[in-house]
Amino acid sequence: MLKVENLAVSYGQSQIIRDLSFEAKPKETLAIMGRNGMGKTTLFKALMGVLPSKGGKVAVADKDVSGMPSYKRVENGIAFVPQGRMIFPTLTVLENIETGLETAKVKQVSDDIYALFPVLFDMRKRKGGNLSGGQQQQLAIARALASEPKVLLLDEPTEGIQPSIIKDIAKALNEIRRMRDITIIVSEQVLSFTLEVADRLLVIERGSFVHEDLRADVDAAKITAYLSV
Repeated sequence: MLKVENLAVSYGQSQIIRDLSFEAKPKETLAIMGRNGMGKTTLFKALMGVLPSKGGKVAVADKDVSGMPSYKRVENGIAFVPQGRMIFPTLTVLENIETGLETAKVKQVSDDIYALFPVLFDMRKRKGGNLSGGQQQQLAIARALASEPKVLLLDEPTEGIQPSIIKDIAKALNEIRRMRDITIIVSEQVLSFTLEVADRLLVIERGSFVHEDLRADVDAAKITAYLSV
């Protein structure tokens, strides 16, 4: 569903992402783990087209989207839940979700989104800025799902979220994969959450992948060592 080949991203003279290549299959959840500053967010912004890449190729369902602006990548099946959620605080919950319908075939919020996040149905007339951090994270995921993506990118979805909501988000991500032909790529630092949702883990360090594991084979001590400062 997603194929990345030799992706390179720089800020000025500093190369942040160094010839990264990876693939993710339909209905697979792939976790990209690493400490702050190791390139996770830069990678996601490059996949989304928010940051220009210096080289390489990004393909969604065998379609090359490398030269496309962000909105065209959304049309071709990529959705992005950014770090910090970035919901519209002055719009209602319903209006926030509806902003994701621009590229959807049906211009109405589907029942399965509310089934995943019942609290959003109950609060659909409330302003987004009045929701808790965890509820805003659920809203950001719902908005991304409204575009009917093939690939869902989530950047640090557990950051600043209370443990009970983290469990709800993990459950929802597993349910999304069961319900839809979707590939989920999540960047994370919390290993316990990652082990609940991911089929496979990649560790990024200074813009390069340094370790890979299937969930069943994860060496928790080794992953934790990579994540520790």
